[in-house]
Amino acid sequence: MYLLQATPGFTWKEILLGGEEWSFLLETVLRSFIMFVIILVSLRILGKRGVKQLSVFELVVILGLGSAAADPMFYKDVGILPALIVFAMVVGLYSCITYLVGKNKKFEVMVEGKPVCLIKEGVFSINDFKKEALGEEEFFAELRLKSVSQLGQIEEAIIEISGEISIFYYPDEAVKYGLPIMQKPMDASCKVITDTAYYSCIFCGYTKELQPISNYNCALCKKNEWIKSSNKKRIA
Repeated sequence: MYLLQATPGFTWKEILLGGEEWSFLLETVLRSFIMFVIILVSLRILGKRGVKQLSVFELVVILGLGSAAADPMFYKDVGILPALIVFAMVVGLYSCITYLVGKNKKFEVMVEGKPVCLIKEGVFSINDFKKEALGEEEFFAELRLKSVSQLGQIEEAIIEISGEISIFYYPDEAVKYGLPIMQKPMDASCKVITDTAYYSCIFCGYTKELQPISNYNCALCKKNEWIKSSNKKRIA
């Protein structure tokens, strides 16, 4: 102990507090709480896709603890005790919020969100789809990875709170005409219907048998751009 105290520029206060005073510990509690809330709100704004395969809380804990662990390692003026308080605050807040989520359904929905239906009976749920931070092409890519080639194969598609997409398929005998989502067919959209066939609105997926007409507005979204539908069955 005497040797440690006698070494120039080396004190236990500096090891424990860095360049701060004891009063900074209380400030660290407030800083930890504020940053935890900021990270949580930021991730909620990013949406489910931003935290895919990790829960919001898992990512908050990883970011919070990772930062708290790194700073005292690299910066001399960052003490160990403030970092320990950050650890305690993050773990404590995580435990409290997890408890509240398990006890209160409204709080759970507010913090974690809830599953959202994106496709219902082969047609986009437009209002719900707009709420999600998810691009159409990104969504189509997810469907293609699940061997979906047209929306008439899907009875319902739901984006879970984890960001994963759950798909419930029609059996082969019940597959309907729907919007094709392969790249080349999507490039063949038109506003003028030249022959009688099933057509799908490229904006919402609404599908209907149409006869030749120069302009026809979709019954759901009022758009007027169409593509020939597909009734191709899914290849598992």
